[in-house]
Amino acid sequence: MWILGVNAPPAGHHDTAACLVDGEGRVVAFCEEERRNRRRHSLYRKPRGAARFCLEQAGITAADIDVVAVGWDDEQLYPGRFADDASFLAYAVGLDFGDRLPEVVRIGHHQAHAASSFYASPFKKAGVLVVDGHGENESSSIWTYEDGRAPRLERSWQRTASLGYAYDAASTWLGFSFLNAGKTMGLAAYGRAGGLTPEPLVSFDGDDFRLVLDPLPERAGRADSEEIKEQYEKVVARWRGLYSRIAGADGPGAPEERLADDPRAVLVAYTAQRLVEETVTHLASQARKAAGVEDLCLSGGVALNCSTNGTLPGPLYVPPVPHDAGVALGAAWSVRPPGPRTEPLTPYLGVDVLTGGLPLDDTGDLVRSALDTDELTGLLLAGRIGAVAQGRAEVGPRALCRRSIVAVPDTADVNTRVNAVKNREQWRPFAGVTRAEYGALLWEQQEHLSRYMLGAARVTDLGRQVAPGVVHVDGTTRPQVLLGDEAPAVGAVLDSLAAQGAPPVLLNTSFNDKGEPVVDTAADALAAFRSMDLDFLVLGDELYRKKASAGGGR
Repeated sequence: MWILGVNAPPAGHHDTAACLVDGEGRVVAFCEEERRNRRRHSLYRKPRGAARFCLEQAGITAADIDVVAVGWDDEQLYPGRFADDASFLAYAVGLDFGDRLPEVVRIGHHQAHAASSFYASPFKKAGVLVVDGHGENESSSIWTYEDGRAPRLERSWQRTASLGYAYDAASTWLGFSFLNAGKTMGLAAYGRAGGLTPEPLVSFDGDDFRLVLDPLPERAGRADSEEIKEQYEKVVARWRGLYSRIAGADGPGAPEERLADDPRAVLVAYTAQRLVEETVTHLASQARKAAGVEDLCLSGGVALNCSTNGTLPGPLYVPPVPHDAGVALGAAWSVRPPGPRTEPLTPYLGVDVLTGGLPLDDTGDLVRSALDTDELTGLLLAGRIGAVAQGRAEVGPRALCRRSIVAVPDTADVNTRVNAVKNREQWRPFAGVTRAEYGALLWEQQEHLSRYMLGAARVTDLGRQVAPGVVHVDGTTRPQVLLGDEAPAVGAVLDSLAAQGAPPVLLNTSFNDKGEPVVDTAADALAAFRSMDLDFLVLGDELYRKKASAGGGR
């Protein structure tokens, strides 16, 4: 049996993705469409390229698919739009399924989010909290999941109580897209560091919460997409008006590259951040109470908020794809859950960088040699900044050392240099990666969040001393702990640094230029390497350098 899970139009209009699961619930392949079409967030585009990759990975064709599982109830949101499943599949997926059409199963959006988190975790039973902009009828929901039992919806909150809407409003007030909420989170840290006390925007009454804005009335019955869009615009406009009152202005007073120096911008970002942190902390407690266990899973777009995740007590699990791309995985698993698990989901489910071999373009501008760990370690210790593209890509928005830019973070200056290499704002932070044993000395411990770089952690005095380049203004970093040979080149360098008596920690950030998705193939990696001011590229088992820098100088 083969199940193709998708986040796809018309309901899944951003972060489209495909995931292939076999009859035992094992994940064979997972891919976000943006990696294939090279368009960030893949807005309004069907996951055809991602689905084709999944089929190729399994060695099957579209005609072999038994079920297409969709992470939205599009029949509610777009009533009457599609005459039958054949027309839906042509619009949403775009594969030729031949004469044998697969069964189409539609999974509620929040259920798909919840399944993607629980079944990726090592837990046997857990409370599951989903928080995002909105599903079909809700913005936050609490579930109980247990192996061998049907999931149980414990409670949900209406769309007008959406934390995602409130955060979108802050992001757009700041001049960002709603898809750039990570910038808002990074900017909010300047408010925390400055000791701001923002106006509280939420209150709690028993197990409930109430946002400061009086909720708009919910229409009776199930809303369709047009009604939800209209409601979203009204709610976001009200939140933006509130932020304007708090800041005393309708927008920032500084350009994007200098927002950290704008007290009004910092205040708005931190106000929205505190709203999310306080409310999610409350909801997390309610989810644990409802399930009767301490194990907690978190999913939905708000679960990408690493600062919030880092404030929650453990045991806590967030999957590598908590955002909308992840409902492709959750929808497939809702049809066929996996068996008992002892380890969390591996994130390395994407395209192998050398699939199809190296591109045939002229590489005469590059110096190419076999990869040598000692040479690579020497380059990094000499202050070089480089990129790594090895093996199957990690899924999700966090680069986990198979599609990463790396540097030694022994000075604060490296943060400035890497931000310049990536053509992004200087106030934005970076993450650190190390082995588990050394990570225990550098920052507060996280049982699962640091596996996928999804939780902020306070840095110790030693961490500030040896890795200032990955310490944000509020004294936190977003750590990754690298296990075994998950990422061979980076793992080998960490071990080599330790053997040489150097701190075995690296700055790790995604390998992509501004506005680009994370690189996927060898062609993507070479193109990005050429366009960015990088000193070296690890591509598979080879090392590439630009001729101008091969002699040693930057």
